[in-house]
Amino acid sequence: MIPVRGFEGRKVAVLGLGRSGLATARALRAGGAEALCWDDSAEVREAAEGQGIAIHDLTRGNSWAEISALIVSPGIPHLYPEPNKVIAAAMAAGVPVDNDIGLFFRSFATDDWDSFETTPQVIAVTGSNGKSTTSALIHHILTENGRASQLAGNIGRGVLDIEPAEDGGVVVLELSSYQTDLARAMTPDVAVFTNLTPDHLDRHGGMGGYFAAKRRLFAEGGPDRAVIGVDEAEGVYLGNQLSEGPEDDRVIRVSVERKLTGPGWAVFARKGFLSEFRKGRQVCAIDLRGVAGLPGTHNHQNACAAYAACRSLGLAPKAIERAFASFQGLPHRSQLVGERAGVRFVNDSKATNADSAEKALQAFGRIRWIAGGLGKDGGIESLRPVLGSVVKAYLIGHSARDFALQLGDTPYEICETMARAVARAAEEAVEGEVVLLAPAAASFDQYPNFEKRGEDFMAAVNAVLAGV
Repeated sequence: MIPVRGFEGRKVAVLGLGRSGLATARALRAGGAEALCWDDSAEVREAAEGQGIAIHDLTRGNSWAEISALIVSPGIPHLYPEPNKVIAAAMAAGVPVDNDIGLFFRSFATDDWDSFETTPQVIAVTGSNGKSTTSALIHHILTENGRASQLAGNIGRGVLDIEPAEDGGVVVLELSSYQTDLARAMTPDVAVFTNLTPDHLDRHGGMGGYFAAKRRLFAEGGPDRAVIGVDEAEGVYLGNQLSEGPEDDRVIRVSVERKLTGPGWAVFARKGFLSEFRKGRQVCAIDLRGVAGLPGTHNHQNACAAYAACRSLGLAPKAIERAFASFQGLPHRSQLVGERAGVRFVNDSKATNADSAEKALQAFGRIRWIAGGLGKDGGIESLRPVLGSVVKAYLIGHSARDFALQLGDTPYEICETMARAVARAAEEAVEGEVVLLAPAAASFDQYPNFEKRGEDFMAAVNAVLAGV
């Protein structure tokens, strides 16, 4: 646990008692503060009380007397589409609003760091797609090379629930736009921006607000080194804003769309080969094509970003390459579930929007595509140019019929349920094809989250493979 500093003997309110909220309450108490907690769910409040958490009704008009700050869980809106009433009341009362990320950055460094031989470091990763895989890959590379590393934030453990820093240790944080938008302090040693595509626009008031939320990771104190994906205009702009000139190697530019050369520092992947250029010279080349845990161009982008972050910490190219080979990937992200008679079954349940589904569709050859769920604005219309690899689509969930109207000439079947979709795809697939779950939709029509959807797919596949 990271005890929160700066609130000793003071009252701090906590709104939302999920994983991050509970960890925040405990970390505040460990630092000497009094944590007054609230959640709109009576069931959640009761469970928290059973764990010794002090419940305080923040919806009452006089709730803010003597409260020094309000700490908010990431899923609760503080501005768009409209502020949560508790947050609005705190702001009206002049109470500072923060989140666990802000508390982490103000509390992580401690006096005993002076005795460390190597100062601990923080790598923070944000972006629209790939940030989970990039964060996990960085953590894996560090661990495989004997570096003490902890993975936290939007993946793994809550940031305040990790262990205090040790000599030379590295904390790898995955940060969503919800987290970067509100944190009052963010001072990572290395900050990574993977890419930017439309997502969560209602929460940020549009694309500009969404980019502004991501950009804050690079503005609140500024990282010592920035790894920037430059395949979108926003990344090009961000890299330019952070750089003092063409030779400024504090910015490492990353691409999977073009070769990057010049006097600065760049990492790019072309046709399955990762290349590092620095000061106009090629430093290394790595063949990513045989790395089972990193299939497809989108994962090659993740590999480039993770490589650049680890190189900025001084790891050698060969050491990073060896770690790539043993990376197994993350559950529900291009995850190989099994194979039968030359047909592979791949779980990419995390592909909850059209852009991430596009990347999954481009990673494989002949595809039996399972898609559908609770569709987002635009549905799958934007995917038409990449449907050439789809032999047939098997549509499930709320948006199945809407998706069918957007498939053009691609053959399809309305299956409704995951079990039927897997069974039909497996029945019709032939050697060399991939049965791919890449829903291009949210899961909430049939499942509580994308993880449960992916688990249902895996269970259905395992039943097929077992001949049930």
